[in-house]
Amino acid sequence: MCGIMGYTGADQALPILIDGLARLEYRGYDSAGIAVIGDGGGIEVVKRAGKLANLTDALGDVGPAGHIGIGHTRWATHGVPNDVNAHPHTDPTGDIAVIHNGIIENYAELKAELIERRGAVFRSDTDTEVIAHLVASLYEGSLPAAVRAATARFEGQYAFAVIDRRHPDVIVAAKRAAPMILGHLDGGALLSSDVAGLIAHTADVEALEDDQVAVLTPDGITVTDLDGTPTEGHRYTVDWDVEAAEKQGYDHFMAKEIHEQPRAVADTLLGRVDADGRIALDSVDFDPALLRAADKVYVVACGTSYHSGMVAKYGIEHWARIGVEVEIASEFRYRDPILTPNTVVVAISQSGETADTIAAAEYARAQGAKVVAVTNIVGSTLARLADAVIYTRAGLEVAVASTKAFITQVVALDVLALYLAQERRQMFAEECRDVLERLEALPALMERVLAAEDQIAELARRFADADYVMFIGRQVGLPIALEGALKLKEISYVHAEGFAAGEMKHGPIALIDDGGPVIALATDGHVKAKVVSNIQEVKARGAVVLAVATEGDTEVKAHADHVIYVPDVHELLYPVLTVLPLQLLGYHIAVALGRDVDQPRNLAKTVTVE
Repeated sequence: MCGIMGYTGADQALPILIDGLARLEYRGYDSAGIAVIGDGGGIEVVKRAGKLANLTDALGDVGPAGHIGIGHTRWATHGVPNDVNAHPHTDPTGDIAVIHNGIIENYAELKAELIERRGAVFRSDTDTEVIAHLVASLYEGSLPAAVRAATARFEGQYAFAVIDRRHPDVIVAAKRAAPMILGHLDGGALLSSDVAGLIAHTADVEALEDDQVAVLTPDGITVTDLDGTPTEGHRYTVDWDVEAAEKQGYDHFMAKEIHEQPRAVADTLLGRVDADGRIALDSVDFDPALLRAADKVYVVACGTSYHSGMVAKYGIEHWARIGVEVEIASEFRYRDPILTPNTVVVAISQSGETADTIAAAEYARAQGAKVVAVTNIVGSTLARLADAVIYTRAGLEVAVASTKAFITQVVALDVLALYLAQERRQMFAEECRDVLERLEALPALMERVLAAEDQIAELARRFADADYVMFIGRQVGLPIALEGALKLKEISYVHAEGFAAGEMKHGPIALIDDGGPVIALATDGHVKAKVVSNIQEVKARGAVVLAVATEGDTEVKAHADHVIYVPDVHELLYPVLTVLPLQLLGYHIAVALGRDVDQPRNLAKTVTVE
């Protein structure tokens, strides 16, 4: 997830670009850059690794003058964060500059073709530079025609904007499955990846639709399809203020991020099959055949990431047929674990900078184990020290309580489980792709669950006065019970605990009193009957039961006081759906109690100390 800005008009472009990027920096801050066509006709590019402040320091008090330009703040997906990989990217002649948000899935094939046919020389590790080269190779006098021709060849999800010094007042933009918002001005035009970048300048905006191309000039904006036929995006008037625009109309960043999860899951699954039809990770620095000799997998993580690791245990053991132990990272290296060159250690950290997880990964490598990192940050410490990496592509999370980082970890770990199964010859490639297709269907099903928010908010208001809330589950429902309890306690400060449902009679059932809420994960599967029995046990002792069950289920409804339904999926994929109502429940209880949802007390987003 990146922030992009563009402006053409009568005013100086640079101040508008910098102002817009400042409002978009929440979308990514690995690097930032601008490209402006100056009065002399050339494109001046300035870009720096790190936060936007590094770019503004490099620009100084003046910066390049010009009435048209593009700007970018980056969340890295291809290539580590540095000056070279920062956007904008140019073609070899410097005629064209490009900014991009998203992923070009077939960039490797296009890059190889450009190298073979045109002798193209690439300076960065990004997929974005391919856009600049391809547009330049297709240019025959019309920039919009070149962009349309290039867009027709791209696979993936993307939004990008192009300027060309030969057309010194024109910006051409295109999109597919990534946001591109146009801003209409008197005597100019704007574009951004988010309304937040435009709202200070105009409320008259137009959302570009998929496979549309926009041409922005000082005289206005025109939109066509990929054939060049005139069409229109979705034009509307924004009534948010600047702060609300950054949250896209939601009251809190956490609410916004909960609703971003279907897109985050889709992004995480992009490009996971290579040209040979095999499951692929983002990077592997060893011979995958070595995995056939692997005899043990450890998963090390902290907090929410620990719960995603618990979910992963079921998928790895089921599909890859290898034993898995899930360890709290802060405890792992202190218990003298048995590690050999045949051990795989999966280290999970949203930021890639979690001190305990990094220490565990370093310890594992020192013992000769292979380390696989699951992280959201390209070039993070964890990604650099690992032997293999799979990125979650959740984009930036502002709220301290993790939602989309957790759910993308679960999905990325499912992909890792399929990769291990493939390399260990436990599943055929076709079987792996079948599961992957089931994963790819999840975003649409997630939207259906999120549509029940009003029902969940009403239940949250009923439960807001509870002193204690218990969450119970079995099999893949257990880590979701733990995650639901964690979300509730960290943002509402209500005492909440998650338990294995089968352990209730071994102590926790003593906590049940009349009217106390119990949240039960009771979706279809081979343990559902057991969970129903546990629901009956707590009901008999006066609990008020909210169950999460599968659509069409009548048995659970007969025993629970309230039921939230989720669509029917493969048993191991339920966590991606069942965690959603628990996130919403925790959020709305916290709102009802007047808590600071985005910045709860005593917590920090990234824990960089042990």
